[in-house]
Amino acid sequence: MICYGQAVLDLADELVDAYAEVFSGPPWNEGEETIRQFATRLQADSRRAGFRTALAQSAAGIDGFATGWITPAAFPRIRAYAQVAAQLGAPRVRELLSGALEIDELAVRPYARGRGTGRALLTEITADAPDGRAWLLTSRLATDTVATYRRLGWHEVAARPGTETGVVVFLAPEHPGR
Repeated sequence: MICYGQAVLDLADELVDAYAEVFSGPPWNEGEETIRQFATRLQADSRRAGFRTALAQSAAGIDGFATGWITPAAFPRIRAYAQVAAQLGAPRVRELLSGALEIDELAVRPYARGRGTGRALLTEITADAPDGRAWLLTSRLATDTVATYRRLGWHEVAARPGTETGVVVFLAPEHPGR
């Protein structure tokens, strides 16, 4: 199921609960403050251009979710964006990421892993990506996550020589720039 814009806020408490369960453990080890920040970000992010949330639900509740939006032409400098810009350089950011669907969060609860939930969420949220252009980033330290994206056909964007940071940028399997 896809929710667009602020409609997702009706499920905010459940999303925060899922986020906390997924990201409070290794390799993320996010604390209570970061989890509170996600709740605040969700409010703001739901107003972004092209914001959408893909949901995986069962009798247990929300098994997982993915959030995303269209990356603006003026590439942001908050959070990990500066690392991405340093690794790729302005021309590649414009070519590969600006105007593309950016997957911001992908969270699958531990009990729902290994069942295709993450794949289904990525497929659903990227189904209407502009010209198949979708991207995401993750931590280099999250080796299982990096391996999962590769297994799902996502393509790592090589960093410019000498610019590698703690993040890995991936392009969707259908992205023309892969």
